[in-house]
Amino acid sequence: MENLSHLLDGFANIVSPINLLMALIGVVAGTAVGVLPGIGPAMTVALLLPITYGLEPTQAFILFAGIYYGGMYGGSTTSILLNTPGESSSVVTAIEGNLMAKAGRAAQALATAAIGSFVAGTLATLALVFVTPVVVDFAVGLGSPDYFAIMMLAFLAVSIVLGTSRVRGFASLLVGLVIGLIGIDRVTGQQRLTLGIPELADGIDVVVVAVGIFAVGEALWVAAHLRRKSVAVIPVGRPWLSRQDWRRSWKPWLRGAALGFPFGAVPAGGAEVPTFLSYAAEKKLTKHPEEFGKGAIEGVAGPEAANNASAAGSLVPMLAIGLPTTAVAAVMLAAFESYGIQPGPLLFEREPILVWTLIASLFLGNLLLLVLNLPLAPAWARLLRIPRHYLYAGILFFASMGAYAVNAKPLDLVLLLLLGLLGFGMRRFGFPVLPLIVGVILGPRAELQGRRSLQLSGGELSGLIGGPVSYTIYAIIALILLWPLLRRLPIFTKPRRPA
Repeated sequence: MENLSHLLDGFANIVSPINLLMALIGVVAGTAVGVLPGIGPAMTVALLLPITYGLEPTQAFILFAGIYYGGMYGGSTTSILLNTPGESSSVVTAIEGNLMAKAGRAAQALATAAIGSFVAGTLATLALVFVTPVVVDFAVGLGSPDYFAIMMLAFLAVSIVLGTSRVRGFASLLVGLVIGLIGIDRVTGQQRLTLGIPELADGIDVVVVAVGIFAVGEALWVAAHLRRKSVAVIPVGRPWLSRQDWRRSWKPWLRGAALGFPFGAVPAGGAEVPTFLSYAAEKKLTKHPEEFGKGAIEGVAGPEAANNASAAGSLVPMLAIGLPTTAVAAVMLAAFESYGIQPGPLLFEREPILVWTLIASLFLGNLLLLVLNLPLAPAWARLLRIPRHYLYAGILFFASMGAYAVNAKPLDLVLLLLLGLLGFGMRRFGFPVLPLIVGVILGPRAELQGRRSLQLSGGELSGLIGGPVSYTIYAIIALILLWPLLRRLPIFTKPRRPA
C-alpha cells in the first residue's frame, strides 16, 4: 500500500502543465525516432542530454522516459507498413505485420500493435511499481564485494550476449574501461592516461562519450549507407479490431508482457530475445498455424507486447542498483550522473519525488501513445520521406553544439569527432557499442567497490568475496565462462544412433 501511496503522489506531480508538456514532447519525439530507421531512442536521449541541462531533473527524465516508450511504439509502424523496422526489437513484428498489410489488413495489424503495446506497457509499469522497491530492500543489505561481483556479472553479460563473438564483446568492454580510467586517480592523486593534456585531468565527460558513440557514430554509419529511393506507404484506414481479432490477440498480449518484463530486467536481456521467444510461443500455441507465414495477427500482438514490456523491465535494475541493461538505460544512467544524482538503493530515499513522478509518467506516456498511434500511424510512416542528408546533417550539428555546451571546452569537440569515428568503426567491424558505454559508466564504480573490498581485507583477494550473494554471482560467472567446455561433455551431447 505504501508503494501505491507514493505512486499517487507521483500522479499528483505529473499533472502540472510543464510535466504534461514534457511527457507529450517525449512520446511524440520517441514515436518519430522509432519510425526513422537508424535513429533509435538511445541516440535521441544521448543527443538531448546536453540540451536538457536547463531543465529540472524530473522534467528531463519525464522527457527521456517518453522518448524510450515512444521509440518502442514507433518501430512497429514502419515494420508493418514498409517492412522496414525502425528498431532492432521490431524486426519480428515485420514478419507477420507486413504480410497482414499486403493482404489488406494493415489497419488490424497497427491496431493490435498499438493496443498490445499499451496493455503490456501498463502491466509492466505496474510490475515496476511493486518489484523495484523489493529490489531496493535487497540491495540495501549488499556490501562492496557484492556490488563488485554484480558489476563483474554485468560486464560479462553485455560482452558475451551482445555482438557476433565474445572477443568483440570483450574488446569493446576493454575500450570502455580504458576511457573510464582517464583522469586523476581518486586514491593516489596521480594522472592516468591523460597524455600530458591538462584538460583530460578531470576525465572525459560521460555525456561526450554517449553523444559521440551513439549520435555521431550512428549518424556517420547510417549516412555512409544512404541510398536514394522512393518510399511507398501502404494505404490504411482507421485502425480497428473485429471481435475475432480481439479474441485472438488478448492472450498473446498477456504472454508477451510476461516474457518481456523479466528479460528487460536482466543484464544484456533487451527486447530482441523476448520478441523472438514470443513469436515462437505464439506460433506453437496458435489455433491457426496455417496463417503463420501469411499474416497471423498473433505474430504481431505477442512480439509487440514483449517489446514494450521489456522497456519497463530495464528500468528496474537501473533505478534500484544503478545497473544499465540496455543502451537507453545506460544513457539515462549517464543523465542521472550529469545531474549529480546517484541511482541505487538510496535513490528512493533521497529523490522520492523524482522517482515516483518518473514512474507515474510512464503510465501517462502509455496512454498518450495509444491516443496518438491509433489515428496517426499512417502519418508517422510519411516521416521516412524526409531527405536523409538534411536529417543527419542536423544531428551532427546539434551533437556538436550539445557536447560543447557541457564544459565549453574546444577539446570536447575533438574528442566528440574521435569518439564518433570510433563508434563508426565499431559498427563497421561488428563490435557491439553497449559494452563500451557500460565500461565507461560502471568501470570507475567497479574500481571503487573493488578497492574498498581490498582495503577492508588488508589487500587479501578473499575480500572480494563477501557473502552468499557474491558466492552465487561468481558461481554464475564461472558457469557462463565454462559453458562452451561443459556443453561438450557426454552428459550434454546426444549419442549418435548407429547407421
